[in-house]
Amino acid sequence: MMDKRKMTIRIGRNSLSFTMFDAANTEQPVAFEPYIVKGGISMAANLREAFKTADLMATDTRRVQVMLDTPSTLVPIEQFEEEDLEPLFNHVFPAGQEQRVVLFNVLPDLKSVCLFAINKDLRGVICDQFDDVQFIQAMTPVWRHLHQRSFTGHRNKLYGYFHNKRLDLFSFQQNRFKFCNSFDAEHAYDALYFLLYVWRQLRLEAEHDELHIVGDIPQKDWLMQELKRYLQKAYIINPEADLQQAPITKTEGMPYDLMTLLVKGR
Repeated sequence: MMDKRKMTIRIGRNSLSFTMFDAANTEQPVAFEPYIVKGGISMAANLREAFKTADLMATDTRRVQVMLDTPSTLVPIEQFEEEDLEPLFNHVFPAGQEQRVVLFNVLPDLKSVCLFAINKDLRGVICDQFDDVQFIQAMTPVWRHLHQRSFTGHRNKLYGYFHNKRLDLFSFQQNRFKFCNSFDAEHAYDALYFLLYVWRQLRLEAEHDELHIVGDIPQKDWLMQELKRYLQKAYIINPEADLQQAPITKTEGMPYDLMTLLVKGR
C-alpha cells in the first residue's frame, strides 16, 4: 500500500504527474495532479517549473518515489553483477550524447533485475529537492502484480500493457519471465500485428490460452474485434475489478502502472 507520508512523481517521455495521500478526502484518498509538460525544454527544466507551481509541492515532504516510464532491460538475478550495470545497459540502449545514470530494481519473485536509466540533470533536480529518493521503473509493479494473477487457472497467459505509445508484452512460466519485450504501437494495426506475432512465437493455443491487455489501448473496440477473429480468449483488464475496487482506480487519467504501484506496492 501507499506510504502516506511519501510523494510519488511519475515521469514519462512527455508526461509528468504528482501523487500523494490525502487524508482529508475519504471518497478519494489520493490526490493526483498531472502537470502539462512544455515542449522545447528538457524534462529537468519542466520539473523545476513544476516544483514552483504544483499544488502538491506545498506539502511538507522530503521523501519521494520516482516512477520512470523509460526503456528497460531484464537480467537473470543469478547473472547480475552491479559493476556490469552500465556497460550492459549501454550495449542494449546506446547513450549517444545524453548524460545519464543507470539504475536497477530487483524483482526477487521473478528472479530478475530490471535495468533502466535517468537523465543526469533530471536526477540532480530530484535529489536536490528531496532527502529520501527511490527510483522505480514503471513496469516493475505491473510485472509483479500480473505475475501473481497469472497463477489463476491452468492456461498459459500473454499480457500486454499499452502506455507511452508503446506496448509491453510479457508472459511467465512459473517464477520467471518466459517472454518480455517492448514495441512501438501507437496505432491499432501495429498492436494487432505484435500481439499475434508474439502469440504465434510462443506457440500459444488459440482455443485455450489467454490474452489479457490493459492500459491506453488504441482503437480498443476495433482491436478486440480483430483479436477475437483469431483468439477465443482475449480480454481487456478492467483496473477497477483487477485492483479490488480500490477508490484510486476511479482517478481520471491515472496510468495503470501508477494505480498498481499505489494499491499493490513495489
